[in-house]
Amino acid sequence: TNGCSNHTEGVRADNDFYATNPKDVELLFDECKIDFSQNILEPCAGEGHIAEVFKKHGFNVTTADLVQRTYNLDKTWDFLTQTEQFDGDIVTNPPYDLASKCVEKSLAMIPEGHKAVMLLKLTFLESKRRRKLFDTKQLKTVYVFSNRTGCARWGLKENFEKGSAVAYAWYEWVKGYNGDRVIKWIN
Repeated sequence: TNGCSNHTEGVRADNDFYATNPKDVELLFDECKIDFSQNILEPCAGEGHIAEVFKKHGFNVTTADLVQRTYNLDKTWDFLTQTEQFDGDIVTNPPYDLASKCVEKSLAMIPEGHKAVMLLKLTFLESKRRRKLFDTKQLKTVYVFSNRTGCARWGLKENFEKGSAVAYAWYEWVKGYNGDRVIKWIN
């Protein structure tokens, strides 16, 4: 599922479905300037908010999710149980409680030098449990939103315009990367 999960007001979205604002995806091209491979996998595609931006930029996008909603997915699957490899980069906004597992699964599925880019809360950097994930040194860049952005509960467009008390960042892992980690600010 596609989700961010530190929303305390109201009922949690089914399957932790909190969609990514397409404007925030555009920042990957406009400000982050990440050099993506031609093939992109969006394994928590929801209603295609990330996938459609990549398609607009001319990428070959494979979409999948645990749940089929109104968006026409290529696959309905549980990403974490997949054993196939993917020859490209993975870009997603995973359910926050499964984010570490999604990073690990993504890095296991892609070839050396390819990327796993995820929209996550800035607090993802904290935690003894996630420390080993960062100790692999495959995290290359964290692109911190200097203005707060929000995810849309149930993918509703009007929810993109609501304020957020949560700080987000795009995290870029590169399989096999062993250099210094960099923090940049965007928007």
